[in-house]
Amino acid sequence: MQKAEAEQPTQNLLKTINSPDDLKKLSQEQLPQVCSELRQMIIDELSHNPGHFGSSLGTVELTVALHYVFNTPDDRIVWDVGHQAYGHKILTGRRDRFCTNRKMGGLRPFPSPDESPYDTFTAGHASNSISAALGMAVADKRNGNASRRVVAVIGDGAMSGGLAFEGINNASITDNDLLIILNDNDMSISQSVGGMRSYLTQLHTSRSYNKFRYYVSRVLDKLGLMTEQRRRDIIRRNNRIKIKLAHQNNMFEGMDIRYFGPIDGHNVQNLVRVLSNIRNMHGPKLLHIKTIKGKGYEPAEKDSAIWHAPGLFDKVTGERIVRNGDGQPPLFQDVFGETLLELMKENSRIIGITPAMPIGCSMDIPMKVYPDRCFDVGIAEGHAVTFSGGLAKEGMMPFCNIYSSFMQRAYDNLIHDVAIQKLNVVLCLDRAGLVGEDGPTHHGAFDLAFLRPIPNLTIASPYNEIELRNLMYTAQLPDQGPFIIRYPRGRGILPDWRKPLEPVVIGTGRKIKDGNDVAVLSIGPIGNLAEQAITTWEKESGKSAALYDMRFLKPIDTGILQEVGKKYSRIITIENGTVTGGLGTAVMEYMTDNGFTPIIRRLGLPDRFIEHGSTPQLLHLCHIDEDAVIGTLNELTLATQKTEE
Repeated sequence: MQKAEAEQPTQNLLKTINSPDDLKKLSQEQLPQVCSELRQMIIDELSHNPGHFGSSLGTVELTVALHYVFNTPDDRIVWDVGHQAYGHKILTGRRDRFCTNRKMGGLRPFPSPDESPYDTFTAGHASNSISAALGMAVADKRNGNASRRVVAVIGDGAMSGGLAFEGINNASITDNDLLIILNDNDMSISQSVGGMRSYLTQLHTSRSYNKFRYYVSRVLDKLGLMTEQRRRDIIRRNNRIKIKLAHQNNMFEGMDIRYFGPIDGHNVQNLVRVLSNIRNMHGPKLLHIKTIKGKGYEPAEKDSAIWHAPGLFDKVTGERIVRNGDGQPPLFQDVFGETLLELMKENSRIIGITPAMPIGCSMDIPMKVYPDRCFDVGIAEGHAVTFSGGLAKEGMMPFCNIYSSFMQRAYDNLIHDVAIQKLNVVLCLDRAGLVGEDGPTHHGAFDLAFLRPIPNLTIASPYNEIELRNLMYTAQLPDQGPFIIRYPRGRGILPDWRKPLEPVVIGTGRKIKDGNDVAVLSIGPIGNLAEQAITTWEKESGKSAALYDMRFLKPIDTGILQEVGKKYSRIITIENGTVTGGLGTAVMEYMTDNGFTPIIRRLGLPDRFIEHGSTPQLLHLCHIDEDAVIGTLNELTLATQKTEE
């Protein structure tokens, strides 16, 4: 029993911490215990309330050290991505509410300034921390706030994003005191080479060494001998000496950014020492720490990809609780992965590309069979699209799978590097529409609206799994040009979905059912929800509604629109995307341009950012669930009845 108690901290210290000020009251010798308790709380909570697991376990010691050394929230800590920040939430007054994490009305899935003053900047998409933190640091300089310190914490693969390097490049030539912490948990930028590297780390982070450096700098400045150019020359010479002694180089020192590390990111007391020593240094600097994703939980340490966001699990055995999918409809992502593998077997020109989400989008399925024809390019969506364009230019047939909300980061790449040249690139946008608990940074709300104005694109969304397969088959046929296929997170509706592949005529929709009183036009799998709502409404009202699956937003089926415009005076459009600029807008434009004057009700995501919650909760919140469709049908037919009377 005593052994069990030793393995699972009692959280006596953690329960006393309601803010970083409480943390600072503890001695440094107590900090390892705080880390143990914090790690255990994250494990306990996420075992039954799923979230991003491995990354937050890996930053426990760093989180404690940061809030122990820096004066937050006045000092700014900018977290990259947000996967790393659960410990941060717990230590900054949200411990007792952490059980509401990712639940509707509860704590947000990622850091948000709307939730806490300790959350200094929105964190949901990777690689933005350095640029944002640099902006804050420069603003503080201009505002005369010399005492404030700004820290960017970047890691979890975010350094592969181009924006991170743009920020570093600007930081190297801008007057600022920014501290960048590189949380290196799966890549090696600079490896330790024994005693000399360890000695240099101790030397360059020591107070006495840096006090001497600062004293010399001040003397030279007073004598008028320290210009900005000379300061840079001194840094360069210092870096050259370090390179020669350590027998290695790194890009940061080459950009005149003072580099420290790598150091053990799980030694909290040494982290406190190093952060305290470099906290007040002038100029941009980077501290490189080495961490283990999933640290302290053996299953997560062994398989960091699966335990990035593992879902429910037994915290004692480490067994993941995966609901049996036998007999259920498949996940759309798995239909994509299986179908892509099928197509790759028949078409040797097909190449698979994903920006760091092979498991999330099921690119891992064909990747296992054709590792030389599938590329994980890292968190680099813009590169993924332009890379696809280069492949297509030389005759390959790239299938590039990007989450819908991340496609926002590659907008210019799509226009400039694919659409203008009409290249045969297939973009499969996973997680289109509402995605549930990941919230506003991850909802795929805008793709239909922001893609529709771009020339040369084909934009489609399947009604079900068979339609997804057929659209993928059609997209890889010769000379189709840029082809967008968007589909949602989660399961489809057809357990028996492995049907022979058939081509789809571009720009054609389907009439799912006929009706007399109202026409309902849908795009994508949300049409199934509309179909169920119509069935219920017809039984209750004694009236009938036609349902059309438009299937293509661009080119849109003008034959269907002409038929609907002539026959119906009441139209409902429904889409799992923003109501501004998507299918509903396209239908209204056609009706206006062609002299039709029906009453149109557009159902879709409202013109605001949607919070987090379960998908059924969010469908209801956005008025695109079955009840909303039935209510709109009643509203329109009642209006028709009153007009006739």
